[in-house]
Amino acid sequence: MARFYLGIDGGQSSTKALLADETGKVIGRGRGGACNHVGTAEGRAKFLSAVGDCLRQAYHEAGLESDTRFAGVCLGLSGGSEDKEAYTRELIASDHYKFTNDAEIALLGGTAGEPGIIIIAGTGSIAFGRNARMKTARAGGWGYIFGDEGGGFDIARQALRRALQYEEGWGTASVLHKVLLEVAGAASANALMHQLYNQFDRTAIARYAKLVSAAAETGDQVALEVLERAANSLAGYVKGVYENLFSRGEVVPIVYVGGVFQSDLVRRYLKQNIEQTIACPVEGPRFSPAAGAVLEALRLDGNSSPLAGLRPED
Repeated sequence: MARFYLGIDGGQSSTKALLADETGKVIGRGRGGACNHVGTAEGRAKFLSAVGDCLRQAYHEAGLESDTRFAGVCLGLSGGSEDKEAYTRELIASDHYKFTNDAEIALLGGTAGEPGIIIIAGTGSIAFGRNARMKTARAGGWGYIFGDEGGGFDIARQALRRALQYEEGWGTASVLHKVLLEVAGAASANALMHQLYNQFDRTAIARYAKLVSAAAETGDQVALEVLERAANSLAGYVKGVYENLFSRGEVVPIVYVGGVFQSDLVRRYLKQNIEQTIACPVEGPRFSPAAGAVLEALRLDGNSSPLAGLRPED
């Protein structure tokens, strides 16, 4: 009897599913809505709808029936999986299940299932790693109050602090100060700070990180310092995970993911720091988180087939 494998990437904005056969070839795919909260009746309904939509699309493309039993299923879910396991088992029958977080499947996709470390920097930031013994470790990801150093919100916060320092007489003049005020339509950094406090939105504030990158590209010293500090913080996360999982001198891939790494300078600073300290290669992801989930589903069943049949959108 043919054996099939399912990987699901359940995030805060969308859900993706990839379905593979026993050779590792992806034969079905599906997309759905957000599935990160199930604490309310509405949240449970959204979760079941998002995962159900993905499954129906994947079954249809693969030519499988909706009651197909899988050999392995892996779900990487934003916000944790503890409260979602029972609902998932109602929807999906499988010989093996793994419920994990979105960082682990991002790592597995990024390294094509090999041991390594992923550093994620979007609005927030986190590093996650797994070694050959399947031991995992993390650093960061503690939110904008207690952590998330090097993420978009932190970069924007540091830039705004430098603008305030200049206005208070103990900071450095910069192009960045002028750009921040112009884009925000504010008369001063003081006014901009009040504006952001009154309409607090972490994601919106994090978008100012792009202005920091643009100013840094012109050679603005303040912006360069902010980005270098961010990259060094992210490198610190990576080194913390490395020390917990790998022996000194062990070479593993360090994969970067997230909007902050659209900045060439952040990538360059990160690579310089990592290569000079733990001498590991720093690279972009090989596959998507959903593909990482499929690889883990295969591994659960003792199947080491490489993935095939992936499309760019996968």
